[in-house]
Amino acid sequence: MSNPNLVALYTIARREVSRIMRIWGQTLVPPAITMTLYFLIFGSLIGSRIGPMDGIGYMDFIVPGLVMMSVIQNAYGNISSSFFGAKFGRHVEELLVSPMPNWVILGGYVAGGVLRGLMVGAIVLGIAMLFTTVRLPHPLVTLSTVVLGAVIFSLAGFVNAVYAKKFDDIAIVPTFILTPLTYLGGVFYSVKLLPAWAEAATHLNPIFYMVNAFRYGLLGQSDVPIVTAYALMLAFVLVLGALALRLLSKGTGLRS
Repeated sequence: MSNPNLVALYTIARREVSRIMRIWGQTLVPPAITMTLYFLIFGSLIGSRIGPMDGIGYMDFIVPGLVMMSVIQNAYGNISSSFFGAKFGRHVEELLVSPMPNWVILGGYVAGGVLRGLMVGAIVLGIAMLFTTVRLPHPLVTLSTVVLGAVIFSLAGFVNAVYAKKFDDIAIVPTFILTPLTYLGGVFYSVKLLPAWAEAATHLNPIFYMVNAFRYGLLGQSDVPIVTAYALMLAFVLVLGALALRLLSKGTGLRS
C-alpha cells in the first residue's frame, strides 16, 4: 500500500475497529441482548397472538426491521461518540493539521461506523436464526441496503459530533429524532394498517424506505418501490457526505 492517503485511511479505520473490539462488552453485547428480548417479547409472545402480517409470519416480518434498526443505531452511535471523543481529547487537531485530505479523515471514521453496524447486524441476524428460518432471496439488495443505511447514519453521526459541544449533545438526536423515526418506520407493523394520513406521514420517514428495502432483500416483499428506496438512500449519502466534508473544510466546531 504505497499511496499515503490509503495508508492514512486504513490507519484511521483500523484504530476505529480496534476501539470497537477493545470495548466489545459495550459495543457488541448490549445490542445482542436488546434484540434477543425484542425477538422473545414481540416475536414469540406477542407475535403468536397477532398472527401473519401482510401474509408473512410476524416473527419473519419483524426480523428485517430489527436488524436494520440495530445497524442504524450502532453505526450512528459509534461515529458520534468516537469523533466527539477525539474533539474532547483535542487529538482531532492532529488530523486537521496533517497533510491528509478531509475525505480520508471522514472515510476512516465512517468505515469504523459501518463496520460496527455490519458486525452488530450480523450478530442480530444470527440471533434471528434461533427463532425463525432466515431466507435470502435477494442477497445483493440485502447487502447493499444495509451498507447504505450504515453509511447514511455514520455520516449523520459525524455531523452530530461536529456540532456537539458536550457529551449530552450526542444523546439528543438519537433520543428525540432517531428512536421515534425508527419505531415509526414500519419495523413492527405494515404501513397498510395505518389510516390514510398516518400512512402519508410515514412515507416522509427515510428509515421507512431503508427498512422496506431490507425487508425486500430478506422476504421479497416491500411497501415501497425498491428504486425509490435506493434513490432516496443515495441522495442522503451524497447530501450528508457533502455536508460533512464542508464542515471539516471550514473547521466548524473543531477549531478554537
